[in-house]
Amino acid sequence: MATNKNIQEPEVNVGEALSKTEKFFDTYKNHIIYGTAAVVAVVVAVMLFHNFVTLPAQQEAMAQTFTAEQYFRNGDFEKALNGDGNALGFNQIISDYGTKAGEAVYFYAGICNLQMGNYEEAISNLKKYNGKDEIIAARALACIGDAQAAMNNFEAALASYKSAAAAADNLLAANYLLKAGIICEEMGKPAEALKFYEEIKTKYAQSPEGYDINKYISRIQNAQ
Repeated sequence: MATNKNIQEPEVNVGEALSKTEKFFDTYKNHIIYGTAAVVAVVVAVMLFHNFVTLPAQQEAMAQTFTAEQYFRNGDFEKALNGDGNALGFNQIISDYGTKAGEAVYFYAGICNLQMGNYEEAISNLKKYNGKDEIIAARALACIGDAQAAMNNFEAALASYKSAAAAADNLLAANYLLKAGIICEEMGKPAEALKFYEEIKTKYAQSPEGYDINKYISRIQNAQ
């Protein structure tokens, strides 16, 4: 049988492959070494930054919110928002730390501004809340609606209340639906208001709003 002299033995192929790899490495080893070193350096830098910069900054930011939260709970919204001359308020905490202090600082600041009648600032703060707590997220939407209603922007307020009710999907939704209904009545849309009130009666009868909802329904029905 004829032998094809062009066919190489496996050992030869492996040897040549290793030889080519060695040549490639010899040619590009500096690039490979420096490239690997650069990747390692970046990873180490990120870890160091996280451990020695990010975490301490987050801890400091969280510590700064303690006094502001105490003022908030006591109903002293001015000091909670602007500080007392010693401890920072939510405005300064947001300015200095942003979300390092947690998403809740935007919610706190928004409520403070709402209570103080700073409606535009309240809306701005509350829209920046991006936390994962569904109850607070829904509450933030409803508070945006409160600020919009206070500025007589009823269409926007209605949209915010509807979004809040959709986001809540629990007994708290009854409060947002009730506000939506009241806004509709204010806008001269009793039929639409009635739908919100009937939804409360059907889905959230055990809520505080549900216990009194018949008087709202009767008021519209008797006026028709």
